[in-house]
Amino acid sequence: MNTDRIALKGLRARGRHGVLAAERELGQEFVIDATLFLDTAPAAENDDLTRTVHYGELAEALVKIVEGEPVELIETLAQRLAEVCLDNDLVEAVEISVHKPAAPIPLPFGDVVVTIERRRA
Repeated sequence: MNTDRIALKGLRARGRHGVLAAERELGQEFVIDATLFLDTAPAAENDDLTRTVHYGELAEALVKIVEGEPVELIETLAQRLAEVCLDNDLVEAVEISVHKPAAPIPLPFGDVVVTIERRRA
């Protein structure tokens, strides 16, 4: 079996995740990168969208999670995003990165990123 990748990079959504009350109240932009590991050969062989992951629908599902119920940790957010990806039976594993470029850090910085990898059980 092939292990191919479908990557969705730089997906932006506004959420209210964080430990501080101001983060929950005001919200901020989060940036999501998702790399899905699956066999795309059956889809390519028949030019059949139903045999792969529809990345447009995936993007909508991920944004719904970011815009949904707030959590304190972006590690928790990353886990929820990974679970959505693994809901598709074709996906063998996923790597999720959650960027929090406006994290409340009182020093100059470029980005805060949590990256997790999850496999189908």
